[in-house]
This record gives sequence, C-alpha cells and structure tokens, in this order.
Amino acid sequence: MGYKLYYFNGRGVAEPARQLFKLAGKEFEDIRYDKDTWPTHKAEMPFGQMPVLEVGGQKIAQSGAIFRYLAREFGFYGKTNVDHALVDSFFELYKDYTNESRNFFYIARGMREGNKEEAHEKEFVPARDKFFGAIEKQLKHNKSGFLVGDSVTYVDIQVADHLHSLLAVSAHELDAFPEVLKLKEKVEHLPAITKWLKERPASDF
Repeated sequence: MGYKLYYFNGRGVAEPARQLFKLAGKEFEDIRYDKDTWPTHKAEMPFGQMPVLEVGGQKIAQSGAIFRYLAREFGFYGKTNVDHALVDSFFELYKDYTNESRNFFYIARGMREGNKEEAHEKEFVPARDKFFGAIEKQLKHNKSGFLVGDSVTYVDIQVADHLHSLLAVSAHELDAFPEVLKLKEKVEHLPAITKWLKERPASDF
C-alpha cells in the first residue's frame, strides 16, 4: 500500500507525520508544494488545505486524523484504549496551546506586525506555563521519559518537534521545565529520528 504525504516545503504541521514514517521504517512520497504551485493543487485536496495523507488512493485531511491513523498503523499510540485517550488528551492540549500562542510566533518570525515582548508576556507565557506545566507533571508521574506508557507515541513526536522550533526562537524558554527538555533529547536520540534530522531539507519552520 503506497503512502503519499502532501504539504508545503517546510516542517510545519506535517513534520510529525514524516517522523512517524521514519520511525516505522515505512516508505512514503514526501510531496511538497511551494506558494506558486500550491494554488493549482488546492482543489485536489478534500478540504482545500494541507497536510493531506493519501493511502491507497484515499486522501485523509487534518493533521490530527493523519497522526492518529499513522500511530495506529505503526504502533505509536500506546497499548490500551486508556493509553489512546491519554495520548489524544495531550494532543488536544497541544492544540489549545498553539491557538493561544500563535500570535506571538507570527510576530517573532516576522510574519505579522506587533510588539514581540508584549505578545510574549501577555499571550505566550500563560499558554506556555499551562501546557508545559502539564507536560512536566505527566513526565514526572510516568517516569519512562515518555508521556504515556513506556514507549514513544505520536504526541511525544509532536511535542519534541515543536520544541525544536520554539527553542530556535528562544533558547532558554523552557529552562523551568527540565523533564520536557529531556523528552526532546530522548526523542531526537531515537536512531531513525537522529538520521532524519541530519538529512531532512532545511527550513525555518
């Protein structure tokens, strides 16, 4: 069964899917569109947006649906239904965090005008402390180094990938969350991920 992953020429919200493929040792077509070619393909996508995963001719939209599908297929979803629910709960919390902090990242990356320091203190810091505080607490409770169970899940991949981007913007942003930083290192030292990080196309985000 052939896999195709459609996204822009960057990491963005498709990157955890790419890393799940690499962890599983599964081949896939990494199809990337730039801003000039994307408009001619937009109508081909189920909801007119990306990422989209194509499996045997069937296109699946929405990053969360894609991650959960791949996690089930490849064994990165925990071992029980309770594990599945816990993994999903942290992914939903991550989505809350990104919604609450998005304006800060747009300003920090020069994609939107605004006061970076003000957005950091008023928008990002509360979102950061809520999300990473919960992640830190869970990692201390679980004791395996992963968020759920004793092996890597798609939400570990999601968090570690985000940290790669966050720490590039603000290197000491998470100094108060040592277990979270250890999670990033643990994921990035998985052999398949280490290899992918070295060979993947360079991009700002």
